[in-house]
Amino acid sequence: MNILITGNAGYLGPVLIRHLRRSLPQHRYIGFDSGYFAHVLTGASRLPETRCDVQHWGDLRDFPYDLLNGIDVVVHLAAISNDPMGQRFAAVTETINDTASRALAVEARRRGVRAFILASSCSIYGQAAGAPRSESSPLNPLTAYARSKVRMEEALQCLADDQFVVTSLRFATACGMSDRLRLDLVLNDFVACAMSSGEITILSDGTPWRPLIDVNDMSLAIEWAIRRQPGVAGPFLAVNVGKTNHQVIDLAKAVAAAIPATRISVNAAAAPDKRSYQVDFSLFQSMAPDHQPQVSLRQSIEQLRSGMQRIKFADSEFRSSDYMRLKVLERHVQTHQLTDDLRWTGVQ
Repeated sequence: MNILITGNAGYLGPVLIRHLRRSLPQHRYIGFDSGYFAHVLTGASRLPETRCDVQHWGDLRDFPYDLLNGIDVVVHLAAISNDPMGQRFAAVTETINDTASRALAVEARRRGVRAFILASSCSIYGQAAGAPRSESSPLNPLTAYARSKVRMEEALQCLADDQFVVTSLRFATACGMSDRLRLDLVLNDFVACAMSSGEITILSDGTPWRPLIDVNDMSLAIEWAIRRQPGVAGPFLAVNVGKTNHQVIDLAKAVAAAIPATRISVNAAAAPDKRSYQVDFSLFQSMAPDHQPQVSLRQSIEQLRSGMQRIKFADSEFRSSDYMRLKVLERHVQTHQLTDDLRWTGVQ
C-alpha cells in the first residue's frame, strides 16, 4: 500500500512516521511538505523525513497531482495549523486549509485513492458550555482555523463513497514531545515555563476547558483510520479523538506537581477565553477499542521534561522563539524568505 502524508515535516509528522514504520512496516510512505518548519529540530538524531521512502517539498496550493497516481491512502496533515497563525494569515489559512485541501481530495478521488484521512480539530466546537460535545453537537467555530476545518469536513462528506472512504479525526489539543517540538500548545507551554523559569504563567484566568491528546496517541488513531473499511461507520466518519478534558489551571497544577519548585501565576484580570469546551470521546472508544489513547497526562509531562532536558532547554523567552509556529512564519516573511501569502522566494 502507498500512503501519502501531507504536512509531514511539522510537529506530528515525525512521531507519526516513526509509529507507522513500526506498526505498518509493509507499506510505502511518501511525504509532501512546504518546509516552513523543517529547520526547527529538537534533539533529532536524523532528519525525520528520511524515514519516508520518498520526500517531496512543495506548496499545497501548487500540488503536483501526478503524485497521487498509485496512492492508496492520503493522510492530510498539511494546514496553517493554529489560531494565532490563522488570525495573522487568514486568507492563506482559507486557501490552504480549505480551497487547496478540497482540490487535493477531489483529485485524489478522481485518481482512485481509496481513503482520505483529515486531521481535523475539536476546536470546531468553539465556545461550548455544559455537557461535553459529541459528534452530533452543534458546531461553533470561532477562528479562521476552526472554520476552515468545518468547511473541509463538509466538502469531504459530499465526496465520500464506498470507493473513497473519508475519516475526519477531530483531534483534541495536541501535546507531547516531538523531533519538531511546538511550544504554542497549552501543556507544552506550561512544561517549558516550568523548565526555563520555574514559573507557569497562565495567560487566561485558568478556567477554560481543554481536551488533550498526546502526539503518540494521535498517531495511533491515524493508524486505525488507515485500517478502517467502509463497513465500519460508513464511507464518511467524523469522530472526536482524545482522552481527557482538563481545566487549564489543573494542567498547570499537574505540571507543577511533576516539576518541583514550580510556581503558578494566573492572570485573574484576563479577558474571558471563549475557546472553552469539553469533548465526548465515547464514539471513538466504542469503534476503536484497540487504538485508544495510552499516554497519561503524567507521562506526557515526563516525556516533555526529559526531552527538554536532552536539548538543554532553558529559554525563558521561548514565546518569541522558533518553538512558536507564528514566530517562525513572521521571521520568514520579515527576512523576505516568504511572501506575505506564505510562498517561498529565492532569497538566501
